[in-house]
Amino acid sequence: MPDLPTIILIVVALFGLLLFGLMISFFSVWLRAWLAGAYVGFIDLVAMRLRQVPYGMVVDARITAKKAGIEIPINDIEAHFLAGGNVIPTIQALIAARKAGIDLGWDRAGAIDLATKGSGKSVVEAVRTSVDPKVIDCPNPASGRTTIDGVAKDGIQVKVRARVTVRTNLDRFVGGAKEETIIARVGEGIVTTIGSAETYKVVLESPDSISKVVLNRGLDVGTAFEILSIDIADVDVGENVGAQLKVAQAEADKNMAQAHAEIRRAAAVALEQEMSARVAEMKAKVVEAEAEVPLALAEAFRSGRLGVMDYYKMENVKSDTEMRTSISKNEGA
Repeated sequence: MPDLPTIILIVVALFGLLLFGLMISFFSVWLRAWLAGAYVGFIDLVAMRLRQVPYGMVVDARITAKKAGIEIPINDIEAHFLAGGNVIPTIQALIAARKAGIDLGWDRAGAIDLATKGSGKSVVEAVRTSVDPKVIDCPNPASGRTTIDGVAKDGIQVKVRARVTVRTNLDRFVGGAKEETIIARVGEGIVTTIGSAETYKVVLESPDSISKVVLNRGLDVGTAFEILSIDIADVDVGENVGAQLKVAQAEADKNMAQAHAEIRRAAAVALEQEMSARVAEMKAKVVEAEAEVPLALAEAFRSGRLGVMDYYKMENVKSDTEMRTSISKNEGA
């Protein structure tokens, strides 16, 4: 069994080998940075290792920037990584901006990189769009619509498809509105311009008037882009919306008139039924009155106010009246 000094010696040897391996790994990175002119101290490398920062990637990013003539402190690159930024793309964006003559510093590039994280955009794309303008379709085909529809004053619908050329404004990229706002503003301007036209023919004759009016409204204010041009790609005539609205209004008026006529018909029917009931009531009263005539005659006989001869005379008058009525009906026929 080995004694205590031997064990201590073995432990010290293993620790020395481990330390030597770490020094070798740090030494290769340190030597690469020193030879590239982007010196990084051993203490900084060890500190980054303890903070679980990929020091090799950070050093390579500093070397890349240094070779492009951009001086970035190693602590700033490490801080950007710890903040969740993409170090290599940010360095590449700085280099591209420098080559293109665009004034872009490390702090602004880092802010743009952090602002675009998770949005599908990147600081590299922002710089590329600033150098090489991009074209935005209006409306966005992904929205399911292919044209922007407006209605002129004569009621004719006009369908327009536009293409907006924009360039990134790096000064407003952080906190500025993105492409959706540009599309919405351009669409609103197109609809307003079409709506102010007297007839659809004016829009068809000079579609460039739409782009001129919309472009002069300053739609890129507060956005991350600068609008360079608005081009009308296609103009089509749609439906006669004014005629359709008039037809719908006429149909509504007809239905309303029919409803009022039905109300009047129901009131007339109710009045007719009421009058029929009143006629029946009056007939009942007549029958009731006629039923009292024999009673009145009997009472007159008993009281002596009516004699037998008077009764016969009354009957003769009635018979004579009925005969004359019958003769007059026959003559009329």
